[in-house]
This record gives sequence, structure tokens and C-alpha cells, in this order.
Amino acid sequence: MSRQRVVITGLGVFCGSGTNVPGFTDALLNGASGIAPLDLFDVSPFPARIGCQVKGYDPLEYFDRVAARKLSRADQFGTIAAGEALRDSGVTGCYSPYEMGVSMGAGAAGMFQGEQWLKCQLAGQKCSPDLLRGLLPDTTTTVLARTYGLAGYQGTVTTACSSSATAIGWGADLVATGQQKAVLAGGADALSILTFAGFNALRVVDPNPCSPFSLGRQGISLGEGAACLLLEGEEDARARGAKIYGSILGYALAGEAWHMTAPEPSGVTAAGVMQAALLSAGVETGRVGWVNAHGTGTPLNDGVESNAMKLVFGDHVADVPLVSTKGMTGHCLGAAGAIEALATVIALNRRIIPQTLNFRGRDPECDLDYCHDAPRPTDCDVAMSNSFAFGGNITSLVLSL
Repeated sequence: MSRQRVVITGLGVFCGSGTNVPGFTDALLNGASGIAPLDLFDVSPFPARIGCQVKGYDPLEYFDRVAARKLSRADQFGTIAAGEALRDSGVTGCYSPYEMGVSMGAGAAGMFQGEQWLKCQLAGQKCSPDLLRGLLPDTTTTVLARTYGLAGYQGTVTTACSSSATAIGWGADLVATGQQKAVLAGGADALSILTFAGFNALRVVDPNPCSPFSLGRQGISLGEGAACLLLEGEEDARARGAKIYGSILGYALAGEAWHMTAPEPSGVTAAGVMQAALLSAGVETGRVGWVNAHGTGTPLNDGVESNAMKLVFGDHVADVPLVSTKGMTGHCLGAAGAIEALATVIALNRRIIPQTLNFRGRDPECDLDYCHDAPRPTDCDVAMSNSFAFGGNITSLVLSL
């Protein structure tokens, strides 16, 4: 089957580091972190009490009372980000609704509202069944299709922290093969007690803001939010005069089947997926200017990803910075891949390599260039974005101007 080039014509984001693209861009350019003490629920029982929460969020600023009651926190975030991406693209009305699809990644979905329902139930109080509407991970996809009249393909990927990166790759496939004229692709996820307690129980949450690739790093900082990219075929986008932010050149994924939570320690599988993504994109390693790492800040993940970089880039690995934006956004789980892909697209357009925040000192096990000092100017036009999830679900995207 012949394939066409897939371009990005719309961007939308709503997260703790920026509730729209201009705000998120400002944080990215200035190395500003959104990680702070949490107040969404009681975190006093946990050793780590911080995260990248969307602070001061009032759904009634975005939705009427009926919609706010029926949409989970994750659904609301996804709806806001999707609306921004659609407005930015100007695509509405350009294609038949049946030619426009939705491909989203999901994680805990409406768990936060489900926890509120359970709390009421256990207290013997009257519980609104609306609180349970968003528990299924595919609800956000359905909500976006219904809200914006997108009657084409609808699909939801749930592969933990790589969900939304894979959803973007799949959305690009739908456009590249002509199955859809346009696809709204991304992910949405929200903080919940279950996920916060679970990661604390695994002892992989840093009590201080996460510090990827640094000496003394102790783990992740959790975050929440949503990001969406509007994907179209290049010829169609140019024919309607759309602004083009860049392209999805290729992607690859794998399930390495090593461990439920730990990555394969040598980095061989991760490197294989990165190499497969480059092959899919038709890009030589010498064209890659930098890599947006999965970069969680856990001792094991950061070492494995550094090893994978060495296997992929060989003697030239020192010339390819490996950066993590999770010190800015926290780890947004089901939305992480989309938020990081969006950050990569913005950085490519602004001609910068983002800063890896919260440096604590050089770790001899992490001996690459991680851009710890400040955002760095660059003239590169190709970057990769990695998402390495629990269960060995690995996805790498290749993005370009």
C-alpha cells in the first residue's frame, strides 16, 4: 500500500505546566517546572507529596454544569486540548466527518471520579452514577468524537506510559494509508489516589522534584494532563493552506516481555525499537539532532536508556543530547507520550533543545549529554521521542520540521 507524508497541523495541550500551547511553550523555553505540592487529594500518608497537578482548575470555566458533571477529569482535559488543536488547525469543515478519526492513549482515565463515588458509597451517602461514566479508558475517545463531530475511526490505546505515543503512531498510519483524511491523536490522563499510592508503594516516586539522569535521583514525579496533535496528509494540508508544524516521519513499537515494571537492563530491546523507528522514517542516525527521552528519573530507567543511546548512535552518541521534559511536566502516564511529542514539535519549531531540569550532580552511570544547564539553540530538524512503559511496552516516534 502506498503511503503519503503525514504532517501536524494543529497542537493542543492542557497540563500542570501550561493550560494552552502558548503557556506550555513559555515553560519549555524558560525551563520552568510545574511540579509542586499536591492538593487534589490527601497526600499526607505518602512519603512523596508532590506532583505536576493542574492547580486551581475549575471545570465550570470550560464546561456548563451538565457537561462538567458527566465528564471525568481526564475527559475534560482531553476535550480542552482537542478543542485547541482543532481550532489551531482550522480543519473543521474541510473534510467529511467520516474522514476524520480519533486515536487516543489512556491510563487511569476516570479513576479520580470513581474514587469519589466509592468514598460516598462507603460513607452511606447518596452517590451520583455520573461519577462512574469515565472509568472505561476509551471514554475520552468517545467524548472527543461526540463533542467535535468526528465520525471516522475511533480507537484507544492502553499500554501504560507509552499509550499516547503509540496512539499518535497509529493515527499517522491511518492518514498515511489513506484510511482517514485527518486524525486527532494524543492522550489524556488524570491524577488519582490509586496511581499515586501505587507508585509510592513501588518506591519509585521521588520526594523531591524528579531529576532525570542526575546523581541521587530517586524516581518519578507524577503529573496529569492531555495533549493532542491534528494529523493530515501533506498534500491535503497544503491544498487548504494549513500551517504545518512538522511531520511524523515514522515510529516503531515492541513488547520486550522482560518484567512487569523493570526495563530489560542492557538496553538492547530499547535500542532495537529506536533503530526500527529510524528505519520506518527513512532517517540515518546522523540526521537526529536530539532525543526526547522517556527519562523518568528512576535509577534503572535512566541507565538503560543511556545504554540504548550508545547502541543506536555508537561513536557519535556524544553529539546527540538525550533530554527529559518530565522535570517540567511530571510523568503524565497515559498522556506522557503525547505531551512529550508535542514538546518535541514545539522545540523543533523554536529551534531549541529543551533543558533537563533539576540537576543534582553528574552520575558516572549517566555519561552522555543531557542538556542539564539550559535550553540550547540548535539548527536540527529531526528528533526522536521515546516512551518506555511498564510491561516492556516501548514506542519511539521520529518527528521532523
